[in-house]
Amino acid sequence: MEKKLRDTLTEIDQEWQAEGPLRLMFQDEARFGRVSDTRRCWCPKPLRPLCQAMITQEYVYAYATVSVADGELDTLILPQVNSHCMQIFLDEVASRHPNDRIILVLDGAGWHRSHTLKLPPNLRLLMLPPYSPELNPVENLWDELREKSFHNRVFDSLDALENHLEAAMRDMEKDRECVQSIVAWPWIINSLLE
Repeated sequence: MEKKLRDTLTEIDQEWQAEGPLRLMFQDEARFGRVSDTRRCWCPKPLRPLCQAMITQEYVYAYATVSVADGELDTLILPQVNSHCMQIFLDEVASRHPNDRIILVLDGAGWHRSHTLKLPPNLRLLMLPPYSPELNPVENLWDELREKSFHNRVFDSLDALENHLEAAMRDMEKDRECVQSIVAWPWIINSLLE
């Protein structure tokens, strides 16, 4: 993927008979639940920090796509990961960038390859090689979000978790400079069409 990305983008650009600039975006989903992430924390001696813990089988799923060139992040919270929710997300991303030709790079999850998906006219999918999450910069955004916003926290309800996740993702969407610093990997930036 790293060595072939530039050639693949050139090929897609030449074959795609449409107007508008090409926008390379990476996509992924993450599960957030009422399972606490207990980590070390600082407190003055001789006090000991008290951290609550919870294991509850309730989850929501965050969908995200990021443009590595400018750090623009599009997110959506949905109740499941399946082809129906993926269709909602694809339609939302396409509507947020109506004048761009979007190449969306994603992994090979079953709902990404579903034959029931109807791609918007301004969007094309490009699959990552199997078993290679390290090639997807969105994975690093999830790490950042979990580290900064979800450690040592317990949520009283799924709604409270969802509200917190929404606020954290909205803050991340607004901070394009931070997002770009996380996702603008040299091999991706060097592959972009000029």
